Amino acid sequence: MSAQSVKPQPRDFAIRSMKAIAAHERTGAADALLGVALAFVAGAINAGGFLAVGQYTSHMSGILSAMADHTALGLLGSAAIGLAALLPFVMGAACSAMLINWGRRHRLGSRYAMPLMLEAFLLMGFGFLGWLAHPSPAFVALAVPLLCFIMGLQNATITKVSGARMRTTHVTGIVTDIGIELGKLLYWNRNPDNPDRVLADRAKLRLLTLLLASFFIGGVIGAIGFSRAGFLFALPFALLLLLLAGPPLAEDATTLARQLRKR
Repeated sequence: MSAQSVKPQPRDFAIRSMKAIAAHERTGAADALLGVALAFVAGAINAGGFLAVGQYTSHMSGILSAMADHTALGLLGSAAIGLAALLPFVMGAACSAMLINWGRRHRLGSRYAMPLMLEAFLLMGFGFLGWLAHPSPAFVALAVPLLCFIMGLQNATITKVSGARMRTTHVTGIVTDIGIELGKLLYWNRNPDNPDRVLADRAKLRLLTLLLASFFIGGVIGAIGFSRAGFLFALPFALLLLLLAGPPLAEDATTLARQLRKR
């Protein structure tokens, strides 16, 4: 039997698929799978953040608006608390950009996997910290910036991966884009042969709907899981991120090991 006639085994196909999701060579399908997975994680972690600190940690619009209100009312302490959430989100996004650009500079196939691996470890830290220290004030003080950093890290990663076509930690932009595409879909073109007729991007609409549904489902599962199992419920989501990031990182590690053996 020739090598060309050997059919790929399901296990090999699954491994290749996992490698492609966070690989540096991007496809539309890989972008969609990664976006859906990260939206699911973000929805769940938002629920965990609400359980931990009584507020959602990815909504920078709300946090900045609250800071403005508190400043106008002279509640500078409360405004400073908002700043302690805003700055870590920015720092998380900056960290993602630094890791991805460093990986690109060194031609690493794991350039997009590195921030996902970091997010996984930070989620583990959040889970174990909450398990050990909740509901102490010290835990709340640390959990807010930690979760905001994670959200900024993830949002910047999917932004870089998708060329700014997707966001995963908040849904305002997703819902807006769904409305735009629905408006195009429902628009009546009198002349269907007009080259300038309005046409909806159905593929984009399907992707946006998947992202929205994934965030919602993640939020439901996260709310139920964190309320019943506690903060250790963050560990399955960290494991999901490890599974996504692991194959490209392992491939780079194998390549580096081979290069060192040749020297």
